[in-house]
Amino acid sequence: LMSSKDFLDASIKNVIKTLIEAILLVVLVVYVFLQSLRSTFIPAISIIVSLVGTFAFLYAAGFSLNMLTLFALVLVIGTVVDDAIVVVENVERLMHEEHLTAREATHKAMHELSGALIATSMVLAAVFVPVSFLSGITGALYRQFSITIVVSVLLSTVVALTLSPAMCAIILRPNRKKKNIVFRKINIWLAKGNNKYGHLLE
Repeated sequence: LMSSKDFLDASIKNVIKTLIEAILLVVLVVYVFLQSLRSTFIPAISIIVSLVGTFAFLYAAGFSLNMLTLFALVLVIGTVVDDAIVVVENVERLMHEEHLTAREATHKAMHELSGALIATSMVLAAVFVPVSFLSGITGALYRQFSITIVVSVLLSTVVALTLSPAMCAIILRPNRKKKNIVFRKINIWLAKGNNKYGHLLE
């Protein structure tokens, strides 16, 4: 007979497997859109740093790794990488359009983005923080879930404001190589989608 402990152990193993798959999938998608290993490396590192920081906070706060906290981490994977992607994409855009060095482009990009990054993180935190104040069994169940998401998002913002710009200034280089046929096709599809969306807004 399978005990409840066996069931929970198997469930947690499956969630951890899903967490790893989510990280790999996010990194793959980032690579397809940024189309550079150097550019992809920065968001990938931001995911790892944000997750490790979240684990450290959970440990310090006395929370356990359970189904809810792991599920929250799976859900938040796509969110913690957003800020780093925005930073990298804007730095690359400035390097391409204004022919700036990586350091100059990073300074200008962060001057443009810092307020927006902080504001979006505060809005997301404002959605989940009230959940942690719920009373009763519901509050006990969702407190760790909501705090895990909020801490992950806030840590990803700190990373996007500090580590990501530093890595952009050091790692990124002007990309003058011709894209391969797969990336060229993807860019054509993206351009068509952007044009249609622009016309729809007009």
